[in-house]
Amino acid sequence: MTKYNKDNIKNITKELLTQIGEDPEREGLLSTPDRVSRAWEYLSRGYRQDIKQLINNAIFNEKYDQMVAVKDIEFHSMCEHHLLPFFGHAHIAYIPNGKIVGLSKIPRILDMFSRRLQVQERMTQEVAGMLNDVLEPKGVAVIIEAQHMCMQMRGVEKKQSYMSTSAMLGIFRDDDKTRKEFLDIVKLRKKF
Repeated sequence: MTKYNKDNIKNITKELLTQIGEDPEREGLLSTPDRVSRAWEYLSRGYRQDIKQLINNAIFNEKYDQMVAVKDIEFHSMCEHHLLPFFGHAHIAYIPNGKIVGLSKIPRILDMFSRRLQVQERMTQEVAGMLNDVLEPKGVAVIIEAQHMCMQMRGVEKKQSYMSTSAMLGIFRDDDKTRKEFLDIVKLRKKF
């Protein structure tokens, strides 16, 4: 696992402030290197997480064989190309093959991968692949919808755009009816 060096990040931040034309000794910026260091420690914690500790023995033998879906899981990540945020929602489902996972572990897996420098396409595949590895289910489906500040704040500046990615494994890829059921569940709006 990667070790996080707070002091190095503080020094790099101070140098960045200088290089963009700021005075890191200005009153409003005096604590900025420390705040940035603490923020990046949090934003990059996915590099220092271990899947076994994250799952924490929360896999259970169960004969349930229908779809398990968790919708609208919020996430925040950082684009690896511009170090700007992207954020949105994920919809994740699996069909058990004798094992289920504790409900809170699904968003935790998403968080582990979103707390790394990312591209949305890879993150979608990593979440699906990890659930597939951990549970060995009949299938896994992941859809991620996100807004990207690298596209909204700079470059083309398209404020209302969002990106959608999907990963379908096992029965979700091979069976049209199963995939359609998942997509229909994703479309349902909550009423509570």
